Amino acid sequence: MIEFKIIKKSKKSKARLGILKTNNGFVETPCLVPVATQAVIKTLDSGEVKETKSQILIANTFHLHLRPGEDFIEKSGGLHKFMSWPAPLMTDSGGFQVFSLGFGRDHGVGKILKKRSGNEKVSLGQQPKLLKITSDGVFFRSFIDGKKIFLGPKESMGIQEKIGANIVFAFDECTSPVADYQYTKKSLERTHRWAKECFELKSISKKNQSLFGVIQGGRFKKLRIESAQYMAGLGFPGFGIGGEFGDNKGKMTEMLRWVIKNLPEEKPRHLLGVGYLKDIPEIIKQGVDLFDCNVPTHYARRGIAFIGSGKINLKDKRFLKDKEPLDKKCFCFVCQNYKKNYISHLFRAKEITALKLLSFHNLYFFNSFIEKIRNKIKEE
Repeated sequence: MIEFKIIKKSKKSKARLGILKTNNGFVETPCLVPVATQAVIKTLDSGEVKETKSQILIANTFHLHLRPGEDFIEKSGGLHKFMSWPAPLMTDSGGFQVFSLGFGRDHGVGKILKKRSGNEKVSLGQQPKLLKITSDGVFFRSFIDGKKIFLGPKESMGIQEKIGANIVFAFDECTSPVADYQYTKKSLERTHRWAKECFELKSISKKNQSLFGVIQGGRFKKLRIESAQYMAGLGFPGFGIGGEFGDNKGKMTEMLRWVIKNLPEEKPRHLLGVGYLKDIPEIIKQGVDLFDCNVPTHYARRGIAFIGSGKINLKDKRFLKDKEPLDKKCFCFVCQNYKKNYISHLFRAKEITALKLLSFHNLYFFNSFIEKIRNKIKEE
């Protein structure tokens, strides 16, 4: 089980410093949770991930269920041993795949609607093309072999229990940013029923895991507040803030205010699937303790390095003449040992080492950026 202690509150915002204790060590918050979808941070081994200052990872329940399977992981000694990661771990519930493989895929949209063509809309009673959402759970098709898969509260909890992460999440439906009020309201009723069922299942489980309830409600204030109050009332030891966040980052900040105001102050808050560098200071100011995001590694594999002045694309041939490190103020092993010209060459030559070097740097850069924010809160 976890213990969470707030050790300092900012005098300038709602930001706070905390210590999250688990059976596999502790986490200093606020903290980035890198995404290890298939029990790995792509291109890096677990030892290298630790060297990037990463404290806790989140793996994907749905993908690990497909391969290698939760029984295989359990027989391998649990996820920590399976991936040689001694520090804390989370697993999501599979609820995000209800969106990403459903209406998200149908309409080509993410959690924040960047642009609208006018044709996207999800109304009450509507179903995604490739999924079937019922009151009991969701029917998927495996993208590996086409096999039919059912995931509900019982199934999600059973999979996560066998995987064995320290923190697990209640099964939910992550709604689309183009879902209307009536659809979102009905979806939220389902999510609340599923959360209660997950909570009851966890109460009889013998596994030493902590279950976080997931707050939904989309961009609708009334529903977000209702969800926060409902989840708080169930008594979860921590909370995930999920779902879609409207059509701009300003609405996301507003939504965080609605939600966090209605959550117990003493319990940790995890923002699911958000963590662009420019968003991090604001979400921390709102009182978010943990947040998962694949931006550092996703961008790295496409040649993008985050540096103090912004970001640069190492695939650009102009960097072949640049004999400077990625960032002179960065102390990661990449910046201490390699130059832009070499990394640019590796990308242009399609060498996989390029992906490793930028993935390491970006994770180290993000974690150092957040470490500076923590130090700043200490001084406030």
